[in-house]
Amino acid sequence: MATTVSFAVDSAVGRRTVSLAYERSGTGAPLLLLHGIGHHHQAWGPVLGILAAERDVIAVDLPGFGASPGLSGGLSYDVAAVARVLASFCDALGVVRPHVAGNSLGGLLALVLGRGRLVRSVTALSPAGFWTGHERRYAFGVLRAMRGAALTLPMPLIERLARSAPGRAALTGTIYTRPGRRSPEAVVAETVALRGATGFHQTLTAGRGAAFTDDVPGVPVTIAWGSQDRLLPRRQGLRAGRVIRHARLVRLPGCGHVPMNDDPAAVARIILDTSR
Repeated sequence: MATTVSFAVDSAVGRRTVSLAYERSGTGAPLLLLHGIGHHHQAWGPVLGILAAERDVIAVDLPGFGASPGLSGGLSYDVAAVARVLASFCDALGVVRPHVAGNSLGGLLALVLGRGRLVRSVTALSPAGFWTGHERRYAFGVLRAMRGAALTLPMPLIERLARSAPGRAALTGTIYTRPGRRSPEAVVAETVALRGATGFHQTLTAGRGAAFTDDVPGVPVTIAWGSQDRLLPRRQGLRAGRVIRHARLVRLPGCGHVPMNDDPAAVARIILDTSR
């Protein structure tokens, strides 16, 4: 069950109040989990139990996604601004320098938090920001098409598609190589989350200039990439390794863009190893 916390954020437009929804479980060192654009914190469901056995896991809905309301009062959706929101979120929970793992947009945010030394370690799964202009335009086009389908398909059809493996592949095959592993309920929920993502357009617009070109000094970093990532091809991981030279690069065989579903055990092991 998600909980919501409200807190103040200092920004260029003054002090504003932000609310974020999150789920917290487990004991141990704190671990913050960040999902990708259009998704919600339930994307981490396949690995939550494994991680919570060793960590105090905090899976958060990013602003304008899942159960978290969008940013208001002139607050920006650019990566640096959202990273500041996440830092304030951790302060509100009394969490100091958590480990962080992020996927896609969440991976880019995790690296930004690492660059600011606001976290103890970073695990980035297919992080955004290491693309060429052509690769970014392709990824954004795919994301817009997925969002358009989620908005257009009637709910009875979404529910009917989710009941069969081919239907789940049609709805989520872009991000998973093993969509049949997702339950019908999970596929319906993430399609509805994409449909209702109030921060989708603003986040995508802000991401046009997103590129990660700096090192992350003094923080352990692992960058893992699915061998069958159809949204951000794994050659981008090689670029990430050239930017963050001390990063550990890991290949996830048979995994797609959201590998937590495709190989939960491997993803959990990578996150726990990094956070040790």
